[in-house]
Amino acid sequence: MATDSNDKPPAIVTHPDALEHGGEPTLVGTATPSPVTSTAKEVHVDMREDLVTPHNDSSNPFAFVPSQLEALMDPKNLDLLIKYGGLEGVARGLHADIHDGLSPNAEINSSITLDSIMQSDTQAASSYAAASSFEKRDQFFGTNVLPQAKGKNIFQLMLLAFRDKTLILLGVAAIISLAVGIYETIAIPEYDEFGNKVPGIKWVEGVVIIAAITIVVLAGSINDFQKDKQFRKLNAKKEDRQVKATRQGETQLISVHDVKVGDIIHLEPGDVVATDGIFIEGHNLKCDESAATGESDAVRKLDWQACVRKAYSIEQAASPEKDKSDYLAPPSPNKGAASSSSVGTASTRHELPKAQLHHSLPDPFILSGSTVLEGVCTYLVTGVGEHSYHGRTMMALRTEDEMTPLQIKLNGLAGMITKLGSAAAILMLIALLIRYFVGFRHGIPSEASVIVSDVMSILILVVTVIVVAVPEGLPLAVTLALAYATQRMLKDNNLVRVLASCETMGNATTVCSDKTGTLTQNKMTVVAGTFGSSFRFRRDPSVSQTDVSDVPAVAEKLPKPVTNLISQGIAINSTAFQGKDENGQPAVVGNKTETALLNFTSEIGSEHFDVLRKRYEVEQVFPFSSDRKAMATVIKIPGEKPSQVTYRVHFKGASEIMVENCSRVITSDHGDDVQSRPLSEADRTRIDHIIQTYASQSLRTIGVAYRDYDHWPPVGSATAGVEADVPYEDLVRDQGLTLVGVIGIEDPLRPGVKDAVRACQQAGVFVRMVTGDNVMTAKSIARQCGIYTTGGVVMEGPVFRHLSPSEMDAVIPRLQVLARSSPEDKRILVERLKELGEIVAVTGDGTNDGPALKLADVGFSMGIAGTEVAKEASAIILMDDNFASIVKAIMWGRCVNDGVRKFLEFQLTVNVTAVVLTFISGVASETQKSVLTAVQLLWVNLIMDTLAALALATDPPTEELLQRGPQPKSAPLISLQMWKMIIGQSIFQIIVTFVLLYGGILDYHPEDTVLQTIVFNTFVFCQIFNEINCRRIDRKFNVFHNIWANKFFIFVFFTCVILQAIIVNFAGVAFQVTQINGPSWAIAIVVGLFALPVGVVVRMIPDTWFAFLFRNPATRQRYLGGDYKGPIVPSIYMAGNDAYKNVEQEIVAFKEGEGRRESVTASIVIPSMVAAAPSAGAALSVSEKRD
Repeated sequence: MATDSNDKPPAIVTHPDALEHGGEPTLVGTATPSPVTSTAKEVHVDMREDLVTPHNDSSNPFAFVPSQLEALMDPKNLDLLIKYGGLEGVARGLHADIHDGLSPNAEINSSITLDSIMQSDTQAASSYAAASSFEKRDQFFGTNVLPQAKGKNIFQLMLLAFRDKTLILLGVAAIISLAVGIYETIAIPEYDEFGNKVPGIKWVEGVVIIAAITIVVLAGSINDFQKDKQFRKLNAKKEDRQVKATRQGETQLISVHDVKVGDIIHLEPGDVVATDGIFIEGHNLKCDESAATGESDAVRKLDWQACVRKAYSIEQAASPEKDKSDYLAPPSPNKGAASSSSVGTASTRHELPKAQLHHSLPDPFILSGSTVLEGVCTYLVTGVGEHSYHGRTMMALRTEDEMTPLQIKLNGLAGMITKLGSAAAILMLIALLIRYFVGFRHGIPSEASVIVSDVMSILILVVTVIVVAVPEGLPLAVTLALAYATQRMLKDNNLVRVLASCETMGNATTVCSDKTGTLTQNKMTVVAGTFGSSFRFRRDPSVSQTDVSDVPAVAEKLPKPVTNLISQGIAINSTAFQGKDENGQPAVVGNKTETALLNFTSEIGSEHFDVLRKRYEVEQVFPFSSDRKAMATVIKIPGEKPSQVTYRVHFKGASEIMVENCSRVITSDHGDDVQSRPLSEADRTRIDHIIQTYASQSLRTIGVAYRDYDHWPPVGSATAGVEADVPYEDLVRDQGLTLVGVIGIEDPLRPGVKDAVRACQQAGVFVRMVTGDNVMTAKSIARQCGIYTTGGVVMEGPVFRHLSPSEMDAVIPRLQVLARSSPEDKRILVERLKELGEIVAVTGDGTNDGPALKLADVGFSMGIAGTEVAKEASAIILMDDNFASIVKAIMWGRCVNDGVRKFLEFQLTVNVTAVVLTFISGVASETQKSVLTAVQLLWVNLIMDTLAALALATDPPTEELLQRGPQPKSAPLISLQMWKMIIGQSIFQIIVTFVLLYGGILDYHPEDTVLQTIVFNTFVFCQIFNEINCRRIDRKFNVFHNIWANKFFIFVFFTCVILQAIIVNFAGVAFQVTQINGPSWAIAIVVGLFALPVGVVVRMIPDTWFAFLFRNPATRQRYLGGDYKGPIVPSIYMAGNDAYKNVEQEIVAFKEGEGRRESVTASIVIPSMVAAAPSAGAALSVSEKRD
């Protein structure tokens, strides 16, 4: 083969004319880019020898191995696709049918080689032992599931848990203590009072400390292991979704995990592409591949032959003098792929002028991870799982989970407490050592081992104080609370994608909710409509409505051509398809508005929509766009003669927009064809009134129209690209549409939505409706929900977005409904709310909702109706699309925050008491020994770190959580009420333990083992009963409220009591305690029980008594801010006089007929703006009359 001097790999070039006749592409030895792959940025096309060499695996019936298909995508390699015979060749090599798709039950009974594909040899297929098609695809190309990330096993987690510095320090001290204890036991025998030798037990303390460390490490690592398993399950559910595929010639929904190489997948706007593939057919498809390639421009997708023609036309334009023979060599079937003849060299080729090439030429490659911006298509899957572009990227980017804001806050607090505890421990060490060595004046111990043992006892005690002071349970409590909450939230139809959103949602101050599917059931039915300007119908009309037909009678009373036109337009201009519902019954599947319309055509006796779709050839599709709020489809209608072809464009969209773009309207006159007449002003007024009437009845109004052309593309339209795609704007610019009618669709409210909205408002959360419906419909449904109330503001999106910031600030506090809004309006609203200090939750389902969902503090996407882009942008997915689930999320968010703060209150109380008690008793002791030994403190530490966290962080949410307002971002982690309880309980516990220890009321010496056992027992029971007390962190007295609902708490409480009884009665040697009598047990339990009345007394102390501690007004407000009294109604943000002047100018302009919007909605919009301006009282009364 002739190549250039650089010996670079050859490119493949083919004249597009040859593609129409099955010509084989030819290798051209060249270092210059081929016209197919040239871009503004030079791409080095991958044409390695192994990519065109057949595999040698006899068990592989396919022509390809995954690496060969991967090379098509990364980088995009159209030359290689041509060499593989284009789409058809790849489909052949994969035993796939690009029309009917795969069949689950099919078997592969022949194998095909890459040589036969590249040589277009349709007969070259060898016999092959029959095998399941799906099994073989999984075996050789993998499944569409990424390999599970390698998690840490239990031993690795134990090692991580043991890496804690204080545990290591304690472990070293324990080993030294054990060694000294063993030495003393062997070398220094002990005798009882009668002179008999007794077994040495000095080694026991070291063993018990090591056992306690082991228990702490095991508890932490087992919890981490369980948490990891829980989150793996959650992630598996989070990543699963349904995609539309063609199998056995039928369109159906399948799990994304079940997609196979060779499947035919459908794409629509908003889809996130799940697998790599090659474009088959579609309309106006544009993908955002920025997530994959970094290029921000929308990349146009065309079939592979159109892409070759496009590249060739650009090459010809750049080099018109080039001879076509440079690009075409005759097929050479006798030559293998690696030895194809060369027809040119680098010296004869002309490099394309890069300035003339657009950097995003259309291509046929569908990259996984990219987003469909507009258009529809089907594509052949070529790469799944880790062999797809997105899969390889995800495998390389696997990272550890990030900490949530609450975890970060608590880690900071834990660090601070650790430093204070460490300072106390160091001070204690110095004091004990000084006292110990000062005691040498009475005599130095004769054995060095005694000195070592005593010093080690002091060191172990000091290290244990540090261990107890370190609040290791704080991160554990957050982890437990979040893990428990996310699992339970899933049962409440909230799939949490971002853990931090659990915490944030509890303090949300406003919710911007969609209407359709969230507040309503999204079970739509056509209940009314008007065809032309006067033919009205309604489902089950009343007897008095004599001029209104029932739905089944529509077909009888309308001319046949009109019903055919209606059926044709609804069937063709739709993406819904025949499938199965949740119960497996046949049903129309897809957008609920479209399914309602298709069911309506079925009711009026039309042909099945699949029959109509197959009858007409589709020329171009304009998918629904939230910007134009309409969609359109162009079909080719053949006439009696081949030359008599009509191109009909069917439109469907927002009714007022459709009416605005119409100049004619159909009539109900009988004839051989559809009759129409000019649309008069009287007709417009009548139709506007009909739209308002439907809207006031909470019906969604859809306008249907059409337009006929003799040619396509229309004469004078702006077309560009390889395919003659006409811009949508060209079709409606001259308002030349013919109105078919307006259809009213009912979407009833969800059961319980009124209660859910009321619950949000009671919880201090301001609910706003942001919808694309018109003002009247939105206002009617908002009023039914309880969102729209007297004095509230209803505004249209276009009006809102043109307000100045000061006007927005004046309107937003009472803005309850934003109608006819675009996703950009929603984003502006969210941005402005956040600037005003609100914590914003937003619901969204569309692709363009992505920015608003990302911008919000918590984004909720719809699990049923939501696009993949919306789901990716959201923090929580509403599995049932129900607003009531948002209320559950608020409750769980508050529950998580409360659970962690309950545990924080409990742990800090134990920390303060244990450190003070250990320090003072140790320093005061004649033998430098604390009343609480190291092992005893470790037992308390175990209660704190694991069991109490489990008990307090898993309290289920109650309706009571909604009876208070959200906490602002500036709220302290430890409230004044919590500080009062921590300090009050600590003082109580320290006093009672010191009274028992040093008060002499029990007639025991402070060093007596019995007294120290009673003190230890009392201390533990104070903590156990304080656990109950910490179940409430507010001022309410009933700490037993809903206690039986938390099985974990009951289990932990009784477990702690039983274990404490076992320790005191049977573990005397290990814990350095002795058995005590009944009265001593009664003392411990009764004193412990006093934690509950002490809690009542502390709650009764007014916060205002401590106001003198907060000199800074801002700090005083944070800690002593007013109590929540009921539903929070946001106050008006004072934005200066400009806002009110502008509002007054709007009123004047409105009165003079020069308002910003001269439409039927102006009378609603302007007065609503005025409602936010208290200074506009006189004008308001006039405007409200108009409203």
